[in-house]
Amino acid sequence: MRTTQQLSITLPNEMADMVKARVRTGEYASESEVIRDGLRVLLARDRAVETWLNAQIGPAYDALKADPSRALTADELRTRLTREHAKSE
Repeated sequence: MRTTQQLSITLPNEMADMVKARVRTGEYASESEVIRDGLRVLLARDRAVETWLNAQIGPAYDALKADPSRALTADELRTRLTREHAKSE
């Protein structure tokens, strides 16, 4: 049974040139390898975002919902961020 599938894709000229350049320099063996690697990176990014949402954003939302007094106004947030930025300079 075949484990691959041939697709026909259309890329903007700039992207197509980038793909071909990666193959021409020997970084990749084929144009398909460039596309596969790009898709692997995209999947890794999606997994990282999902992990971040589940590990940090979800619990923060739940905590805020349980205790709305923890919320900051836009002005309070701006002031806090300005102070933090000043510390890092």
